[in-house]
Amino acid sequence: MSNQSNVFGRAYEYICIETLNTEINKHRKSIIEDSSTYEIAKECWNIIDKETKETFEQSALTAVYSIFDLEPMITEKDDDCLVLKMQKDQEGKIGDVRDIIIIRNEEKWEIGLSIKHNHFAVKHSRLGPKLDFGERWYGIKCSNDYWNDIAPIFELINSKKEQGLKWSDLENKDKDVYIPLLNAFMNEIKRNADKHPDLPKKLVEYLLGEFDFYKVISIDNKKITQIQSYNLRGTLNKASKKEKPRIVNIGFKPESSNTIELYMDEGWQFSFRIHNASTYVENSLKFDIQIVGMPASIISIDCKWTGC
Repeated sequence: MSNQSNVFGRAYEYICIETLNTEINKHRKSIIEDSSTYEIAKECWNIIDKETKETFEQSALTAVYSIFDLEPMITEKDDDCLVLKMQKDQEGKIGDVRDIIIIRNEEKWEIGLSIKHNHFAVKHSRLGPKLDFGERWYGIKCSNDYWNDIAPIFELINSKKEQGLKWSDLENKDKDVYIPLLNAFMNEIKRNADKHPDLPKKLVEYLLGEFDFYKVISIDNKKITQIQSYNLRGTLNKASKKEKPRIVNIGFKPESSNTIELYMDEGWQFSFRIHNASTYVENSLKFDIQIVGMPASIISIDCKWTGC
């Protein structure tokens, strides 16, 4: 993710939590919990241009009104003070993808929002020579077969790194790096899926987090804020059954050497695009993981900005 994308993303988080606080206070008392994450987001907001601020304000206000419709407990008249807080980035690495948490302490109730600006990725995980994705993603250590498969790939990468080469200098990057690495990744998932029936469920939980949440996506060029309700555990307003996904197929996307697609039953589909994410060769590669298909229980609402 570029520095500008990072600044815009944090600035959008800032205006979302500020708009939430402003609008909630029209109905009941709420406060924003101060934190280093909040202060960083505020600094990002302060450095973006006026036109972008106006765009983000429109998007955030549309999102807040939609969340109010979905979650009436936010604006319910009550004497307790509602607390808003921003999550640290570290939380996303341990299974919580929510960026903003809305809390009613006396009711022991909370919901979370995952805030995205102009992108739909659910994760940006990495593969590396010592990164045990199996243990981190679904609690099963990678096999010796996996480590043996990836060892020569990262030996090649290391040799190019020591030469100070750029990724663009590698003539056969797809053939020598992307394809064999993705094959090793897919083979490891297939091996473990055969032995562990709960792996697909754990994989979905890793990709989407351990808590139900609303994903708020600002799509600036369409003047739309999209709200997606991930209510797999039934803790949000809309009732849904608990899905128990099963892997149906995993393989390369047609005519692609750097993207694989994972198909599960219940409607789940994910794409994993691997890329270098840097100019110079480094000893890990990053996934851009996106949801291609979702079960019918995942509600998605496109909210047109007011006055547009």
